[in-house]
Amino acid sequence: MLSQKARYALRAMIELAREDGQVTAGELSVRADAPRKFLEAILLSLAREGLVVSRRGKFGGYLLGRAASEISFAEVIRLVDGPLALAPCVSRTAFRRCEDCRDLAACTLREALLKARDATAQVLEGYSLADAVAGDGAELLGA
Repeated sequence: MLSQKARYALRAMIELAREDGQVTAGELSVRADAPRKFLEAILLSLAREGLVVSRRGKFGGYLLGRAASEISFAEVIRLVDGPLALAPCVSRTAFRRCEDCRDLAACTLREALLKARDATAQVLEGYSLADAVAGDGAELLGA
């Protein structure tokens, strides 16, 4: 399930993708319908990973760190929420055996979970911020 934190991050990133220049944290907070302090913490973690650039000062604000077409929903979600997989045993980025797993090869759940992970990753990796701006992907975020 997509966390509220990931929803705020995606909404803010889409708002940045709509702009040619930078946007203040206060303005992003209003546009993304997110609490300002919480959004600033999210933006800080996105800045550490290079997805956004932060400019300080009187005329400061935030802008995308790369072209909107180069930032996928999957990348943002992974940075905020972690792996897309429903279980750690099917994660590509954070694989580990499930605590109650007796035999990974004989697990009757794993095949379905792998298919769900692959389908989810295919959609989210193939959908960029630019796609959201062009199609106004608000329905994907529950806005």
